[in-house]
Amino acid sequence: MGGRVLKVAVTGKGGVGKTTVAASLARCWRDLGHDVVAVDADPDANLAGTLGYRGPAITPLVKLRALIEERVGGGEGWGGFLRMNPRVDDIPQEFGVVVDGVRLLVMGTIERGRRGCACPENILLREVLNHLMLGNRQHVVADMEAGVEHLGRRTAEGVDLMLVVVEPGWASMETAARVAGLASDLGIRRIQAVANKISGDADLEFIRGNLAGMPLLGTLPLDRELELEARSGYVSRERPFYREMLRIAAALSEPRTSESGSFATTPKENP
Repeated sequence: MGGRVLKVAVTGKGGVGKTTVAASLARCWRDLGHDVVAVDADPDANLAGTLGYRGPAITPLVKLRALIEERVGGGEGWGGFLRMNPRVDDIPQEFGVVVDGVRLLVMGTIERGRRGCACPENILLREVLNHLMLGNRQHVVADMEAGVEHLGRRTAEGVDLMLVVVEPGWASMETAARVAGLASDLGIRRIQAVANKISGDADLEFIRGNLAGMPLLGTLPLDRELELEARSGYVSRERPFYREMLRIAAALSEPRTSESGSFATTPKENP
C-alpha cells in the first residue's frame, strides 16, 4: 500500500501492556495492507515472542561484533577509529526476522556503564534508528523502554507519535508524565496516550482525570486471556481489544481527528 508512512514509538511503565500494544499495532497495520517494521528497543526484548516468534534466539544488533567493527570500526577493544555515519540502510533487510508478515529488528541494550558514550554499539543503534525513522519508506513501530533513552534529537525528528501506554494506577500516570516531558524536550510534538486494562467507567475516569492534558488516543479493555493468545502468534479479530487496536491503527492514518481518534496537530511528512 502506498501513501504516507508512519513512525510510532511506544512507551510506558513496565507491566502496562506496552509490548502487547506495540505488537498489536504492527499486526493491525499489516492487516490494513501496510509494510511494517517492528523494532524491539526495550532491554527486556519481549516483542519477538509477543509477535509469535518461535525460532532460535535472535541475536540483537549490539551483539553482532563483526558487523559493528565492519560498519563503525573501533578494532579490538573498540579503541580505534570510529565512523560516525556508517552505512546501515541494508541492516533491517539483512538482519531483520519476518514474523507473520512483520519484519522484526532487535536492537539490544548497551551496558549501563557505557550508555550515552560514543561507543561503536551506540553509534550503530543510533544510525539504524535514524534510518528507520527518517529515511525508511515503511511503517515503523518501536517498542521502547520506559523512557526515550534510545532516541536522539535527530531520530526524534522522524517520530510521528510518541504513544504512551497507561493503566489505572498512580505509578503508570507518573511514568507517563515523565516520558511526555522527556519526549517534548527532544522536540516530539505529538504525544498521546492509550488507556489499557480498562474494566469500567471508574478506571477510565481515573485516567482521564490524571493525563494532565495529554490526548487520549484509545481505550483498550482488560482482557486476561489476551497475552496468552498474543503469544501464540494470533489474536482473534473478534476480540474487543483487537477491534479497538484496528481502529487506532486506521485513525493514525487520518491527518486530523478528535481526542479519541488521533493526532492533536497536523502530522509532518516523512522524507
